[in-house]
Amino acid sequence: MWLAIKEAIFAGLQYLHDITGDYGVAIILLTVFIRLLMVPLTVKQTRSMYELQRIQPKIKELQKKYKNDKEKLQEETLKFYQENKVNPFGGCLPLLLQMPVFIALYQVLGGTPGQPGLFLSYIAELPEAQQAAMTRFWIILPDLTATPAAVYGDAGILAVLPYVALVVLFGLSIWIPQMLMPGENQQKQVAGIMAVFMLYIGWISPAGVLLYWVTSSLIGIGQQQIQMRFLAKKEA
Repeated sequence: MWLAIKEAIFAGLQYLHDITGDYGVAIILLTVFIRLLMVPLTVKQTRSMYELQRIQPKIKELQKKYKNDKEKLQEETLKFYQENKVNPFGGCLPLLLQMPVFIALYQVLGGTPGQPGLFLSYIAELPEAQQAAMTRFWIILPDLTATPAAVYGDAGILAVLPYVALVVLFGLSIWIPQMLMPGENQQKQVAGIMAVFMLYIGWISPAGVLLYWVTSSLIGIGQQQIQMRFLAKKEA
């Protein structure tokens, strides 16, 4: 099953590359396709987020009323969610569904010479003169299979700058959606710490994987803001 997912992602990249001639563009188009498949879920996620924002004042009232009785607070909060038909975890599903794609793409694009991913195995069979051109994303990233850490180690600080910019965008793509979600400041501080940790994950991830995640997050944030404004206008 897992091998089939990786092979499907690789086949999709190959098909889109045949159309565009650039694997970076192919990754972006694959991301758009995956986000389109997830539209029903993301619409439901955004509606759940909107409802959570709408009832935040009442939740704060309950927290103030039962601040000395955590068990009662939990009971009343759950009851309030049920009465208002709000799922506080409704926003998690699209993120969870993206993780298998993220991991599969990591394994497709990444690997080592001893255990190469599907993409590296494919590139290794090409003439050496073609290999560099096949892994390049336009003039932005010289190698989509390279990690920022490896680029820095091999070529130094100037060569790694485009990859560092992508790592920063990756961290922001984790942090910004969390800041836009309703919740307490303490929860958002935890999200900020997680985003900093994800900078390290980005540092050791293939650039193509980061390109996928950043593109996906930008699409998600745009869709979320459009739908939130639509719901607010509809309610008004």
